[in-house]
Amino acid sequence: MAAYAASSPRPAFWAALDPAQQSALRDVARPRQFPVKAPLVYQGDESDHVIIIERGWAKVTSSTADGHDVVLAVRGPGDLIAESAVLGGRPRAATVTALSPIRALVVPAARFTGFLDAHQDVWMLVTGTFVERMDESGRRVTANVTSRGPQRLAQLLADLAELSAQHAPPAPDGSIEIGPPLSQEELGSWMDASRETVARALNGLRREGLIRTGWRKIIVMDLPRLREFSKEND
Repeated sequence: MAAYAASSPRPAFWAALDPAQQSALRDVARPRQFPVKAPLVYQGDESDHVIIIERGWAKVTSSTADGHDVVLAVRGPGDLIAESAVLGGRPRAATVTALSPIRALVVPAARFTGFLDAHQDVWMLVTGTFVERMDESGRRVTANVTSRGPQRLAQLLADLAELSAQHAPPAPDGSIEIGPPLSQEELGSWMDASRETVARALNGLRREGLIRTGWRKIIVMDLPRLREFSKEND
């Protein structure tokens, strides 16, 4: 089965920097806070800065020709945003919107490229992040055409649980609360399914004892079993 990639398996951009690099980048950045539903960047805008999320979660969406927003990914603590547009010198390819209150560092493009010139090893980190996100997009498309709805959702939730566990430890019983507060509509958009399909799949996963749910809250009760479920009927 082709898997979603809710996040790069490597450490988030900020966590991969050493303390001296973090200090140097913070010196050329300005802190900013974004409330829930606030856009961090808009699709189509010209590129003049990058953003590093310090705290909170955001969704990455792209508008289709008929005006629908499609969820492409989520970004969380330590993630670098809008780097491809700045480095490629082209308009932004997606909109990034806060799912929760966000604290971030905003770095003007010229200062970011200057930082990279002074820290050549970080260039490879940024390039690797860009390539992995391109691969992530390809895996998403493949998963959407090769797996049934319940299995696609199980794989997506398993990936989101692993991502969330990087930032908050599992509960004593091993359960993991998914950090990004995604609605059923947003989950459906991400996995190319209707809200009704997501609702049915969530009900099935609850009956199996694999998840618990609340309003914009999903707790994965047994991550290994959820992954096994995602591979059934491939």
